[in-house]
Amino acid sequence: MKKAIILLVLLVAVQLVAQDKSTITVKKSETSNGVVIVTIAMQGQAKASVQLNCNKDAEACKAPEAGTYLMVRLPKNWGMYDCQNVDLYPSSADPATDKKIGEYCLIDK
Repeated sequence: MKKAIILLVLLVAVQLVAQDKSTITVKKSETSNGVVIVTIAMQGQAKASVQLNCNKDAEACKAPEAGTYLMVRLPKNWGMYDCQNVDLYPSSADPATDKKIGEYCLIDK
């Protein structure tokens, strides 16, 4: 039993280390037909249109104010949406210990 718990802890630790973190700038947030749409700019990328979407009624769905945030891409098949799931944190946060602002679906346009 102890070996199974240790293996589980190691698996979770590897997943946390494997997460892709990046700094983003939220340009604006709006709600349309029950979906929160967050328009962002990813630092170091020239893509003109990247959005974060979440269902307004979901507990982990918030419309963040314009500003700089830390975005963490979750591993494949993690999260509540059928897409690339990301968690959003304040820019100075530590994802391992701090509370996330929300969970979103990353949409590259």
